[in-house]
Amino acid sequence: MKIPKVNTKDLLDVTDLSRDEILKLFAFTMKLKKRLKSGRNDRLLEGKSLAMIFEKSSTRTRVSFETGLTQLGGHALFLTGTDSQLGRGETPQDTAKVLSRYVNGIMVRTFEHEKAVLLARNSALPVINGLTDEFHPCQALTDYYTIYERGDDLSTVKMTYVGDGNNVANSLILCAAILGMHFAIATPKKFGLQQAIIDKANRLARESGATITVTEDIDQAIKNTNYLYTDVWTSMGQEKEYIKRKKAFAKYKITRAMVAKCAPGCKVMHCLPAHRGEEIDADVIDSDLSIIFDQAENRLHTQKAVMCALMSK
Repeated sequence: MKIPKVNTKDLLDVTDLSRDEILKLFAFTMKLKKRLKSGRNDRLLEGKSLAMIFEKSSTRTRVSFETGLTQLGGHALFLTGTDSQLGRGETPQDTAKVLSRYVNGIMVRTFEHEKAVLLARNSALPVINGLTDEFHPCQALTDYYTIYERGDDLSTVKMTYVGDGNNVANSLILCAAILGMHFAIATPKKFGLQQAIIDKANRLARESGATITVTEDIDQAIKNTNYLYTDVWTSMGQEKEYIKRKKAFAKYKITRAMVAKCAPGCKVMHCLPAHRGEEIDADVIDSDLSIIFDQAENRLHTQKAVMCALMSK
C-alpha cells in the first residue's frame, strides 16, 4: 500500500496538515480499515517503536495507539510520569533527545501544550500530540473521518458543537476551517473559545470557503445541523470547577428535543468518556441518532494512518 506523504515532521495541531493532506489521510484510513475488516494486517511499520508518554489518564488513546501499532508490525512502550524521568524533573528537551536514540516516534498525552512543542523541537523523530490542554488533533481527524466514511461531502455538511470551549472544540473548529466545512459552536460566554483560536479559524475559513459561527445562542447554532457534537463540561484538571460548570452549562445538554431542532437525519457525536445525563442524555447515546461508538473505533484506524505517514519516513 502506498502511504500518503505529509509535509510535516510532527502532528501537534491539525494546522500542521493541509486540506489535501487530510483528505489523503482519510482515503488511506479507509483502505486500512477495510483491509483489517477483511482479515488483512498491513505490517507497514514492521519493527518500529513508539514511546507513548502519558501524564493524563486514558482509555481510547492508549489502547488505539498500542493496538494500532501492533497491527502495523511495530511495538508501543507505555510510559507514565512514574515510569519516566519526566515525572522526576527531567526536561522535555532532554527526554526528547534520549528517546530519539531509542525509538522511531513519540506520542505524548499531557497538560501544557508547550511540553509537546518542546518535545517536538528537540526530537529527531516525529512527535504526535495525543492530547494537551489546548489541542486534540487525533480526535478531530477521527471525527471528520467518521463523517467522511459515511459518504458525506465535507464541504456541504454542517457540524455544530455545543458545550465547553475546550481542546477538542479548538481542534474541531480549526479542522473544519481547513476542510471548508460549515461549523458552528455554542458555548456559555465565560467558557468559550479563546479569541486567538477564533481568529485563526476565520483566517483559514477565508482560504477554504468554510463558514464559522461562534455564539451563545444554541438555537441559532444548531439550525440546519447535520452533526451535533458535545464533550464533557469539566475536563481533567478542572475538577474544582465542577459545580460552577454544571450550573453554567445546564441548558447545553444534548437531548432528543435538541436533536429534533437540527436538520432531518442529524447524527450525534461525542469524543468520550461521556457523563450520561449531564452533557448528553443516555437515550441519545444509546439510540440510532448516535455515531459515538463509530468515532471511538475510528481512533484506531485514523491514528494508524497518522503513524504510517509520520513514522515511515
